[in-house]
Amino acid sequence: MATLMIQGTTSDAGKSTVVAGLCRVLARRGLSVAPFKPQNMALNSAVTVDGGEIGRSTALQALAAGVDAHSDMNPVLLKPESDRGAQVILRGRVHGHMDALDYHAYKREAKASMLAAWEALSSRYDVIIAEGAGSPAEINLRANDIANMGFAEAVDCPVLLVGDIDRGGVFAQLVGTLALLSESERSRTRGFIINRFRGDMALLQPGLDWLEGHTGKPVLGTLPYLQGLLLDAEDSLGLTGRRSGEPALRVAVPALPRISNHNDFDPLRLHPRVELTFVGPNRPIPPADLIILPGSKSTRADLAWLRDQGWEAAIRRHLRYGGQVLGICGGFQMLGDWIHDPEGHEGPAGSTPGLGLLEFETRMGAVKQLRNVSGRLLPEEVPMAGYEIHHGVSEGAALAHPFCEPEGRADGAVSEDGQVMGTYLHGLFDTAEACAALLARCGLAETAAAVDLAAHREAELDRLADALERHLDLAAIERLLAR
Repeated sequence: MATLMIQGTTSDAGKSTVVAGLCRVLARRGLSVAPFKPQNMALNSAVTVDGGEIGRSTALQALAAGVDAHSDMNPVLLKPESDRGAQVILRGRVHGHMDALDYHAYKREAKASMLAAWEALSSRYDVIIAEGAGSPAEINLRANDIANMGFAEAVDCPVLLVGDIDRGGVFAQLVGTLALLSESERSRTRGFIINRFRGDMALLQPGLDWLEGHTGKPVLGTLPYLQGLLLDAEDSLGLTGRRSGEPALRVAVPALPRISNHNDFDPLRLHPRVELTFVGPNRPIPPADLIILPGSKSTRADLAWLRDQGWEAAIRRHLRYGGQVLGICGGFQMLGDWIHDPEGHEGPAGSTPGLGLLEFETRMGAVKQLRNVSGRLLPEEVPMAGYEIHHGVSEGAALAHPFCEPEGRADGAVSEDGQVMGTYLHGLFDTAEACAALLARCGLAETAAAVDLAAHREAELDRLADALERHLDLAAIERLLAR
């Protein structure tokens, strides 16, 4: 077993992308490889083969490695519920709710779960490619760190540091990060990777030469900016989708403060005849054919935000003019009459009136539903697949008209006029047949094929791996793994 850790100078420097690419490259070379993220903070999550929950970017890395995503691959997942508090997931299961100070003190115990997960992976795979979180130079968080150098020091693994040149100031990023590390941490940092470069390498080379001379550490590669690369994001949210030509279907999604699993919309971002717009705070609500209320980690709080932003009136106006509304998971719960959380599982205890567009009520409970499912979309009877990650249980007359049938049971609801729809299933656009049927239901008359998201992911991972094969010193990386 060998472990190599990829850390970054900042959030979104490209750590997740580099880890995914390395997992695919090493798997191509016949190694059994697993991704590992000791600690992650993200609202985009996936259900694992063992029925747990991990960050979605880590699940994508497992796909890149050709292995099943397992809860050991992301043993500590923090799902923010407010600016100061989060739900804590340990090895795939809900451990509890903590504010930032309580969690900072708890990290000693969390470290034991993290190391146990790493040891379990180590017994099953040849190579582990670990990913840091944020930056290792966040000196206010260094005590009891488990996300970056705290892990690397505990397991004595080498580290490569990624900097994003597209942001500007990449040399300051790399040198400044090194300067804030301890002597032992600088020693285990074995080299640099420059990410997202576009331009003439001849102009960059003097800077690379200076960096190597100043730090005594090699630059193991300069990765090109891969135009249009779209892989499952950890937490970043683009505000518009991509399209070619004039849109045939306009879709608007409120960018809720605690929006979860926005990867649900990647097939719509990629669809050539769909214009997808995420509408942030204090922005006008655009005309749309379909409004989708997304998942939320704090459903009642996000519903209050929705109302403050004027969405309730806009949705009712949208329906009066013949538009359609779809709610996913927390967004589905918002469509009902009431959301009850008497024990405070998603925030302060209490009840909140829903939008009243479907006749049902939701009660939050301690047990979180975590499962991957397949079934059929109703009434089209086409196959679909997805996954559930939610606390609430819904009951009411509207559920007698279900949206779909996963694993032979009813899920969700559809209004009698078909304008209002909702489901607990994430990933409902991922299956091409279900995506095409839903878009046709919402007015997309063109016969443009829906995006095959699984095939798209594989193609993007191969494109990424090809770039790493061309631009990284893989021989040097293999030497680090063989130490």
